[in-house]
Formats: sequence, C-alpha cells, structure tokens
Amino acid sequence: MEGRCILMEEMKYVYGPVPSRRLGISLGISSIPKKTCNYSCVYCQLGRTNHLTNERKMFFSVEDIIIEFENILKQKVYFDVITIVGEGEPTLYLGLGELIDELKKRVKKPVAVITNGALLYDPQVRLELSKADIVLPTMNAYDEELFKKINRPHRNIKFDDVMNGLKIFSKDYKGQLWIEIMFVKGMNDSIESLKKYAVVLKNIEYDKLYLNTVVRAPAETNINSIDHDRMNDAVKILGGISIELLTSIGFHSEIKDDYAAITSIIKRHPMNQYEIKTFLNSRNCDSKDIIFKKLEKDSKVILINYNGYKIYRLK
Repeated sequence: MEGRCILMEEMKYVYGPVPSRRLGISLGISSIPKKTCNYSCVYCQLGRTNHLTNERKMFFSVEDIIIEFENILKQKVYFDVITIVGEGEPTLYLGLGELIDELKKRVKKPVAVITNGALLYDPQVRLELSKADIVLPTMNAYDEELFKKINRPHRNIKFDDVMNGLKIFSKDYKGQLWIEIMFVKGMNDSIESLKKYAVVLKNIEYDKLYLNTVVRAPAETNINSIDHDRMNDAVKILGGISIELLTSIGFHSEIKDDYAAITSIIKRHPMNQYEIKTFLNSRNCDSKDIIFKKLEKDSKVILINYNGYKIYRLK
C-alpha cells in the first residue's frame, strides 16, 4: 500500500489513517471529548471512562470538523474508509447525522460508525446512523446481569432497550451491519454463554459477525483474553469471523519527528512495543532505544504490561 497518512499535531478531530483489521486503511473522525461515553467497559483499551453520560450534545461544531477533514483531503492521503469512532461513544454527538451528510458530500469512500449501540433505542439516533454505509455495533451481553458486568452502562440504560433498538435498526437499515462480540475470559466465554448468544442473534439481521477478545491492555487489571480453542468454539457455535485471524498493515505518519509521530498515534490508538518497532523500522529510525526510554519516562504516557506485551497509550 503506497498511501501515506497525515498525522499533524494540530489536528483535533481527524486522525490517521490507522490500520483496521475489519475496514482496511481507516481515516478516523473523533467528534467526542476524550473518554466521554455511556459505558465504562471493563476491557476498554483507553482506560476507564472519565465522563459517564447518556446525554447527547453538540460537543464540537460540524463545520470545524469538516475544515480539518478538507485539509486532509488536500494532502491526497490514501484511505479505504472514513470511520467515526474517536475517543468516546460517537452517537452521543448531536451532530452525527449532519456530519455523515457533510462527509459524504466530499468523498465517495464509505463512511463507517463504530458504536457500542447503546442509543439504538432512540429513533433519532437510528435515523442518523442509517445515513452511514457501515455500522459496527458491539453486542457483548445476552442479559441484564452480564450487560452490567461487562459494559457497566449509565444508570439510565437498560439491556432490553438496547437490544430492542438493535433489532429494529437491523431490520430497517439498508447499509452493512457488522456486529462485534468481545469475549472476556471467565465472563462470557462458556459454552452455555455461547449458546445464549446464538439465541439472541437469531432475532437480528446482520451482514457480518466479528468475534473478538482482549488483546490490548484493558481498563481493569483482572480482564483477560480467551484462548484459541474457546475462540474456535465460538466460531463453530455462532458462525462468526475471529478478528484474531485477520491481518492489517502498519501505521503511518507524515510527522517528521519520530517521537512526535508515535505520541500522535497513541493518543487514540494504543500501540505495543512490536508495533512501535515496526513503525520505526519503516521510517529507517536508528534511535529506537532512545525513543523507548523517552516513552517510559514521559509523564503523559501510560505504560502497561499485559500478556507479555508493553502497551503504550497517552493519558
């Protein structure tokens, strides 16, 4: 892939492109303040939610986001898809429908929205999401108890409402609906749990089902990934696609300074030590040891040891 991305330090809303195992090369749009969400999932790679809310707001103006987007387009950056996801739950953004409309006016590439699906019970949210070409909601629970255990939702959100909203949306939506289930060891990975997921999925009309597990440092320390055998069980019972079998190409940045390029990426997409090494090798960097030492001393960088990986993310 010859396309190069523009990751500029002054960019506030647009980031990447970054590699996505499901979507290819994704140009990200973040329309939500950092860690603003209506869930506080135990496995979240960004850490615990700082601002737990279920109120939709116009956090930023659509115009300001589009100005940044147009600046990126001028650089003729290669990407496969525009992904609205960012650092929080994108359906909390009151300008979501307008933003999708404005993006689609400017490019013919598909617009995807990665969402926890919590607000699908809201008809207005369903209407706005229907403008996207691809919607990727998570469905991590099959009952209220598990819902509270894994997703730790805002107190006003109920499992039955979320599922009813997803069912309605799945039947009305004309685009591609890709559902993802995140498996956490000891929480929702038993054979009995897999069979319960199968029952729930029968009531949803979807195009793809992705099966995922925890691969990056989660919000809580006692959260672990499931093993390969259990993932194979999930594939057999649910008929989905294991994300761990998918591959993605590496990260890119046009920021000349290697360290600044890395911190720009990990602001929204944590990287492990191998991803950083590969990234630096692609830039012919000969000071990798210095950069890693600087990352470990940087007060703005969180270093987490997880399953043999060192995960770097920005506070």
